[in-house]
This record gives sequence, structure tokens and C-alpha cells, in this order.
Amino acid sequence: MNEKHFEFWPKRLPKSLLVPDTTIDDNLAVTARRYPARTAIYYYGTEVSYRRLWDEVNRIAGFLQQNLGVKKGDRVILYMQNSPQYMIGFYAILLAGGVVVPVNPMNITDEVMFYIQDCEAKTAVAGQELMERILPLLKVTPLENILVGAYSDYISPDADYTVPDVAKEPRRAFAEPGVVAWSEALLAGLDPSSVGAVSNDIAVMPYTSGTTGRPKGCVHTHKTVQANTVGAVLWSNITPSAVVLTTLPLFHVTGLIHSMSAPIYSGSTMVVMTRWNRDLAGELIERTGATHWTNIATMVVDFLANPNLSKYDLATLAAIGGGGAPLPQAVGEKLYELTSVRYAEGYGLSETISQTHFNPPDRPKLQCMGVPSFDVDARVVDPQSLRELGPGEEGEVIVSGPQVFQGYWHRDEDNQKAFVEFDGKRFFRTGDIAKYDEEGYFFIVDRVKRMINAAGFKVWPTEVESILYKHPDVEQACVIGIPDERRGETVKAFIVLRPSSEGQVQEQDIIDWAKGQMAAYKYPRVVEFVKDLPMSGSGKILWRKLQELELEKRNQAAQASTQKEA
Repeated sequence: MNEKHFEFWPKRLPKSLLVPDTTIDDNLAVTARRYPARTAIYYYGTEVSYRRLWDEVNRIAGFLQQNLGVKKGDRVILYMQNSPQYMIGFYAILLAGGVVVPVNPMNITDEVMFYIQDCEAKTAVAGQELMERILPLLKVTPLENILVGAYSDYISPDADYTVPDVAKEPRRAFAEPGVVAWSEALLAGLDPSSVGAVSNDIAVMPYTSGTTGRPKGCVHTHKTVQANTVGAVLWSNITPSAVVLTTLPLFHVTGLIHSMSAPIYSGSTMVVMTRWNRDLAGELIERTGATHWTNIATMVVDFLANPNLSKYDLATLAAIGGGGAPLPQAVGEKLYELTSVRYAEGYGLSETISQTHFNPPDRPKLQCMGVPSFDVDARVVDPQSLRELGPGEEGEVIVSGPQVFQGYWHRDEDNQKAFVEFDGKRFFRTGDIAKYDEEGYFFIVDRVKRMINAAGFKVWPTEVESILYKHPDVEQACVIGIPDERRGETVKAFIVLRPSSEGQVQEQDIIDWAKGQMAAYKYPRVVEFVKDLPMSGSGKILWRKLQELELEKRNQAAQASTQKEA
């Protein structure tokens, strides 16, 4: 295990962490006793205290047990957007003894059906705007009950914020058997029975994004979730006085840990946004005195591109960071100029319930995964031979630590491939290519599956994208590989220009500029300007979608050419 990074470890923190043996829902119970009057959730002007939050969690948990039949170990679908109900539903499922299965609210009916069938969920907690997608699955899949919530129940009619339409939609009635309104469940006033949950019980089962096949359920216990919850609190200095801007989707593990679990553990206030809105984010930071903001690179890019940004006082921000994709250096420097806060990136996966790596807050490096988190052993190995590699050598990251999942739900073959024994430890193979420097900081290179082979040279799209972001006219960039008769594959860049640059810059201008910024085999031979890039529900750019669309377009062109010749 490399210990070079301990030289730059925060002086105030221990290098090893004792993980609590208590359950995740117990964190909320403790905080509610400690800070009952403290605002837990600030939702478009509505304040929900920790006392009220814990009370409603209990009532929903009691209803799940007594009226919907949720028993210990039952998987329960949580299919909602960011809202008080999401947080209440999450902790209520745990308190009832269930296993939370968070589902991306962008998923359509067929996708939701897969999750229900795969984990055999009999109950779902859903937002009313998603009922058209999940209602057809009631009774024709294992799904027997849906508890449905309207986000507007938690918004004051005189709220003076720009509330998204989905959040202010009035409560609707559903007459279908098996569908119960959130308000009805609260009014029932049922108390939950103790299920005797322990730290090694399954708590949360997020699914992988399915970029390499069908999504797989990642089995996490209360213990694995606690490891990263407590680690995030200590590393980011999230105190009871902190105000956390909750913009990341809570179904995603980074949002789940840093924007909900960690603040609740410490007793902080969470300023919740159902939908991202860069103007509203600036307004909320100023009006609530937000101190912590965990986000994703695309969110920061959009925030900084706001022409109204100078209107907002951002002085209270003390910690800004994120993961999912490296933040381009030029963007990080602009953020620092604006806030005097260095962006601290982290790295993690669904399989590790967020972070395995953190950037030291007092010495972060841009476009860097950071250093291994508490009690994490991270190595870089050759993907084929599994030979361990040294500083500066690119290979697959493998990790061992207290936050690593138990395995994939009912996927024995995948589990055999996912883990490897190394120096007597069980390591998870991340599938990500990275390297580490002489100081022990890790740097992501790219996904194994994403590498472009251009005339025998390896091209990592993330590296090319990072350079493209330095161009003054580029707001967003995504790089893919496309077929090339001579080179096998070549590099194509999809570019979203800054609004002020539209019509002023040509594709060839970007190509010519890129030639002088990177090696000849790396620069994009093809550039296409687009209005926007496809995004996942967690804000990641869907490069694979662009790749598929490009191949489809080329196949259609080839067919048209063949038909013309015939």
C-alpha cells in the first residue's frame, strides 16, 4: 500500500476511521434529539425542522409496515426527484426494515420494470409526476403498492422563489387499487415496530448505470454507507452550522452521501432544489448563506456561464467539490477567481457508495481524483496481467476499503469478475484507467471501454476534452471515437459554444486551435457544433449516446449510398 499521500493528509484528521455500528436511520434519530428545532430541509422557502422530519419518517415507516406490508429485507423502489418526500421516504424505508432501491426519475416504464423485476420490489414510493410511467406496472409485475407524493405539499403558496412546474403541481387523486396518497399515510399516524436492524444488514441498493450491459444492483449495508457518510462529514468539515446546497440528484450515490446522509449525520441544513436552475442556485446561496456545495462538472460550467452571476453574493461558500467527471482546469481557475475556494474533486462509484478518493481540502489538485480516503487501499494494475504499476504508469484502479459493496444482486458470474485477491485483500476492479504521481495523488485517465485507438495510439477522450475547455469560445465538449478508413478510429468533438461565440467561430477554427494544443494523434479531426449535449439524470454527459447516434448516422449514410449505386 502506497503511503506517500499521508504527507498531505489534513493535519486535523486521523488516517484511520472507526465506522459506527449503528444504522443509517439512527443517524437521523440522534440528530433529531440533538437539534429538534434546527432546520433540516429548506425547500423553496419552506422550513422543515429535524423534529418534524423525524416525526414524518416515523409515520411513513409505520404505514409502510402496517398498511403496505413492508418487512425486514424487502426491497422498496424510491422513484422521486429531490424533495422533502425523497428524504423522508429514504429514511422511512430504512426505519421500516426495508432496503432502499433508488431509481433515476428519468427512467421510463420499461426501465423501471427491469428494476422492479430484478429486485422483486412489491412496494414503491413515487413522485406523482412519474405515475404515468410506474402505474402500468402495478399488479403486472411484483409491484403491489405505490405510495405517491406531490412535492407541492411542502411548498408555501406564497413562496417567492422560481419554483419549477413539477414542484408546484397541485396534488392529484389516484383511484387505482394499491395506490395511496402521501397525505393519507401521514394522517394515519401509525408508529413503526422495531425490526432489530444491525449494521451488516442490507440498507441501500443503487443500480449501476448500465454502460456495460444491463444495470446491476450494488448491495450496500448500513456499515458501508456509514463509512462514507462519516468520512464525508469529517473530510469536508460539515458541522451542525453548515448549510448544504442540495443540487445533485439524491438517487445518485454522490448526492445521497454528500447532499443528504452527511448533512443529516451532522445536523446541517439542506437547501433542496428539485430541478437545477443556475439563477436560483445563486439566489439560494446568497439568501440561505450556503457553505457547502457538492456538484458535478457540467453544473459548475453552467453556473459560471450565467451572465447574471455578478448579482449574487457567494461569500459564504467555504467548500465546493464534486465528482463524476474531471473539472476542466480553466473552469476550476474561474471558480477560484469568483469564490476564492479551490474546487476539490473526489472519485467513487455506485459500487463504493460514492468516494474512495478525496482531494485534501487544503491542497487540492485540479483534474485529480485525489488521495485514497480513510482506510482505502488503492492500487494501479495492468488490466490483463494484474501486475502492480508504479508512479506515472497508466492502468486499472483497484480498491479495497470499508465502503466497497458486498457484491451485485444475484449476479454470481459478475461478482467473480468484479473482485480480485491482492496481497491477501479483496479488491474491487473499477474498470477505470488512472495513474498516480510521486506524491500519491491519483489522476483518472478514462474508462477502459472509452479509449479511442487512433492509428495504434491510445487517445483518452477525457484528456482531449480537458484541453478543449481551455478554448475561450467552448462552453461544453464531449469527445468520441468514430470509424476512419485510414486510422481505424479518429477523434470527433461535439462542442457547445458560448452564446456570445455562436456564428463567430467555425468548426475548422477549433480544429486548427487544437492542433497546437496536443499531440498530432490526439487532436479532433472532426468537430460538430451542437446546441446541447445529452445528459444523464446525475448531470453526466452521455458520451455513449453520442457514439450510438454517430454510428447510426453513418450506417444510414452507407445504406443510402448503396441504394443510390444500385
